Amino acid sequence: MKQSLQLKLSQHLALTPQLQQSIRLLQLSTIEFNQEIERFLDENPMLERDEPDATASFQPPPESVVEVRDAPQESTQASADERAPEGTGSADMEEWSGEGGNYGTRSGGDDDDGDYQDVQAAGTSLRDHLCGQLALSQMSERDRYLIRLLIEALDDDGYLNQGLDELVELLPEEADIDLDDLSIALRQLQNFDPPGVAARDPRECLLMQLNFLATDEVSTLARVIIDQHIDLLAARDFAKIRRAVGCDEELLRAAQNLIRSLNPRPGAQFAPIDARYIVPDVVVRKVRGQWTALLNPDAMPRLRINRLYAEILQGQRGSGLSGQLQEAKWLIKNVQQRFDTILRVSQAIVERQRQFFEFGEVAMRPLTLREIAETLELHESTISRVTSQKYMATTRGLFELKYFFGSHVATESGGACSATAIRALIRQLVGAEDAKRPLSDSRIAEILGQQGIVVARRTIAKYRESLNIPPVSVRKAI
Repeated sequence: MKQSLQLKLSQHLALTPQLQQSIRLLQLSTIEFNQEIERFLDENPMLERDEPDATASFQPPPESVVEVRDAPQESTQASADERAPEGTGSADMEEWSGEGGNYGTRSGGDDDDGDYQDVQAAGTSLRDHLCGQLALSQMSERDRYLIRLLIEALDDDGYLNQGLDELVELLPEEADIDLDDLSIALRQLQNFDPPGVAARDPRECLLMQLNFLATDEVSTLARVIIDQHIDLLAARDFAKIRRAVGCDEELLRAAQNLIRSLNPRPGAQFAPIDARYIVPDVVVRKVRGQWTALLNPDAMPRLRINRLYAEILQGQRGSGLSGQLQEAKWLIKNVQQRFDTILRVSQAIVERQRQFFEFGEVAMRPLTLREIAETLELHESTISRVTSQKYMATTRGLFELKYFFGSHVATESGGACSATAIRALIRQLVGAEDAKRPLSDSRIAEILGQQGIVVARRTIAKYRESLNIPPVSVRKAI
């Protein structure tokens, strides 16, 4: 063996810095993209914003900025599930109302309608609300101290998850506080607003709220059901409840409606709203009878080369700013290429999903990334980058570009139907069903089969679960 030098010619694909930057900018979300642009503006003196003329009267489309609110109730669902009494689960808590947990604190309907639970004014937390009431009460300093201790131990839903004995052990011995002292303070706190606060479990929370109501036949029955038969109510086994309590159907329905008006998460209404603002990259409008994708000007940064520095560089060769000038030119070109690619892909999606924009989800057609890639002569990975975290504002709402792609099932005519359209059909069928005779998964599959859409029962069950629609045994009314 010996060492030697050899020359070898070969070809391989190398990504230039400009191409690497183009790929990176393409896959960034709008927020990440704007942050990247700000970084370039801070680091490169050759780059500046091309501010529009102050006299210009451009009016951005109303869809240019969309506010998306996260309901506080969603963020507290997990904690409520953990507190569910034995024999009840997360679905049980929701099924008391029959509408996904609308316990009279918000109007019914799907979450897609943007119908969110009312919340307190910004800055007012549950602890602030309770401490404000405590400050106005006529109590001794010792009682105030104990109630403040309990308030600090409440979770965001207003529940006391720690046992009183555990809290006693955390107190210093010189405080001379025993279990009876904390029990008295807890009863005092449970009289505060909102009703049901400082409960140890959902059963106690609902019973406490009933105690604030006038006593009549309906409230008495509701109290018995919650206290003794809450598992049967969660399972919607109304026949067993009637036999156990000995009431008629009308009285049971009235008690159920009363229970639905209660709030098992009294503190959730004070949780802060997480508001996120999405600036869509594309706006879809109907222009001269044709659906057309247009770039949203609010999402496009206006960049240009700093003329002063560029003129200085004309007479100076080898300056350190020459490299920054080239980087600035690359960035401007890559930004333009990013939005050109987004627009091309969006227009291709719009052309293939015209029926969706006319008639909604039921008209969504199957679409794959490869189909768009072949049409635009781009790589499939490029389409994947373009459609990820990029948003399209339409007359039917705000959608991520990936929303328009999906799997399909075969039809008897040899065609295909998208999974999105099937979900929409399932939602329509369930929404129009007889509450006393709800449609089973098998029956829904038969109805779709009569329309030429071949779907297995287990597929219907999977789509139904993805829509958060409970099974037929839970949807059945009294």
